[in-house]
Amino acid sequence: MQAAIQSVLERDRLNDRRVNELCDLAAAGLVQMFDSEQQLFCHTYTRTKEGMSRKGLSPRYTMMTLLGLQRYQASGRSSPVAIAPVLDRLLQDTSWLASAGDLGLILWTCAELAPDRLTQVYKDVHAEEALKRFPDGQQGSTMEVAWYLTGLATCALKGYSDLPGQSEQIAAARKILEQNCGLSGVYGHLSRSHSVKSFLRRRIGSFADQVYPTIAFARLSQALNDVDARDRAQRTATKMCELQGAMGEWSWHYDSATGKVVSRYPVYSVHQHAMAPMMLFAAAEAASCDFSEAVYKGLAWISGHNEIHLNFIEPSLSLIWRCLYLAQADAYLDTTFRFLKLRHDTADALPRVRYECRPYELGWLLYAFSHL
Repeated sequence: MQAAIQSVLERDRLNDRRVNELCDLAAAGLVQMFDSEQQLFCHTYTRTKEGMSRKGLSPRYTMMTLLGLQRYQASGRSSPVAIAPVLDRLLQDTSWLASAGDLGLILWTCAELAPDRLTQVYKDVHAEEALKRFPDGQQGSTMEVAWYLTGLATCALKGYSDLPGQSEQIAAARKILEQNCGLSGVYGHLSRSHSVKSFLRRRIGSFADQVYPTIAFARLSQALNDVDARDRAQRTATKMCELQGAMGEWSWHYDSATGKVVSRYPVYSVHQHAMAPMMLFAAAEAASCDFSEAVYKGLAWISGHNEIHLNFIEPSLSLIWRCLYLAQADAYLDTTFRFLKLRHDTADALPRVRYECRPYELGWLLYAFSHL
């Protein structure tokens, strides 16, 4: 028994060291993705023949990154980018807000970084109208509605529970997500559709469509002491762990009707090192349970425990390469065969590496692990 306990303690110490190293790498990597003149993070940082290059600017990715940097700073380390000026830049002109999801993210960001500004920001962005005003709210897009619900729930968790229309919007967002969820706890992508293509998207959800509602319901359960929200978060987290791949990989698409994987690729590094841990830690905290085995099994995937034995961590650039993917034709075939239940194992085609990184990936890594 003593030997077993010692083994567990050594494993935990090793995991803690690896996680701390990853957090420091992520913080360093974000500097090169930051446009200091515009006070925004880029959309993509990609490898070219001439070297690494920033492409585009993303307020959405900037919000996610700020949330991570705030947790990194709160853990006692220094943020490599000054947080307050970037938040000021996002809030001084919110005309860039084009979705209920982004609006939810700005509430989430303000609630955690500058709660004293929350009441004014909520009013300025007309938060209580988001689901009716924006297409993603009208269509019931799972990921974006979950961001919106997380924003509202985080406001409540920080003591702002009587904002105009807040309770009604929480109920409306919650209803959409409940409608999008199958009996097994797997979410489809949309509530409403008007075409064959979007009809399929209603049923099929991405990994992100599983992660963010789980976080939203976990946060809601804590804000409102809501047992049903807690159980929903725990159910989806448990189901995802059941569907985790043999090498710790988190698959890309899931069927909400059958509760099965329908598309394994791409396998995204951010799912392995950030989004799955965010989901599982949130559900574990809300439901007082433990998903750490699945977290660290998934984390091992990026450091070489994958089908091509590649370490996706690039220390020389302080980044983690984006994903392992199939050529488009191979991916379509694999998804079709799985959907028709003609294939249950992995595709035979050799996957490829996408040599790019996005700031939110490193930001979410910091958000997932910095507070541990």
